[in-house]
Amino acid sequence: MRLTLLGTGTSFGVPVIGCDCAVCGSADPRDKRTRCAALIEADGKTLLIDSPPELRLQLLAAGTRSVDAVLYTHTHADHIAGIDDLRAFSDRREEPLPLYGSAETLAALRTSHRYIFDAGVKPLPGTTKPELALHELVPGRESKVAGVSVLPLGFPHGHLSVLGFRVGKVAYVTDVKEVPAAVRDLLRGLDLLVLNALRYRPHPTHLSIDDALAVVADLKPKRALFTHLTHETGHAELAAKLPRGVEPGYDGLTVEIG
Repeated sequence: MRLTLLGTGTSFGVPVIGCDCAVCGSADPRDKRTRCAALIEADGKTLLIDSPPELRLQLLAAGTRSVDAVLYTHTHADHIAGIDDLRAFSDRREEPLPLYGSAETLAALRTSHRYIFDAGVKPLPGTTKPELALHELVPGRESKVAGVSVLPLGFPHGHLSVLGFRVGKVAYVTDVKEVPAAVRDLLRGLDLLVLNALRYRPHPTHLSIDDALAVVADLKPKRALFTHLTHETGHAELAAKLPRGVEPGYDGLTVEIG
């Protein structure tokens, strides 16, 4: 199995527009953070997690040629705004590209992107729109996604409930405020945990770095990568402060598991 972090930045991205801080001006390429997304390659299939605004550029940088299904965590703009870029895949398929998310997420997508999901909206001759098929995931119920076993898990994120995903011994959990006790029992025995760790200062809807470290200390994955990072901590600075086995993720990082 292989996991690639396509983007590791918060909703503003890094550098932040108009900001002159040290991280935004950094020459370290690991400090250039696009909005969060990831690829999981398993059993010969490629699963995309979320479609942020920079999706096209992320997939080009990763050399991605095909995607078999898309998993959505939630419908905040920094996680769905690149959805039209999925045309590059659906145009080459005979069947619609399958998208998976919670009932809440699917309902929001039908409204926010009616031109895609309303069968009555037809593209004009010579044009296309993404051909996508929606499939509901129920938190705690394992499902087959393009033939890959995926366990969706529910987490609080402000007014929303978001999904994280466990695939084998890998879990991807972003945009969460806490990891409930019942969910923690389903996140033990991991080889790799990707977890949001926004910044050191508390935030009302995200884990702080210290919050995330406490989760890692409890779950004890073999390796942990932090994502959804702001410009308040540069990569090298944060890496130097984290304990062994915990690292800041960066755009383009690929990890082989097993």
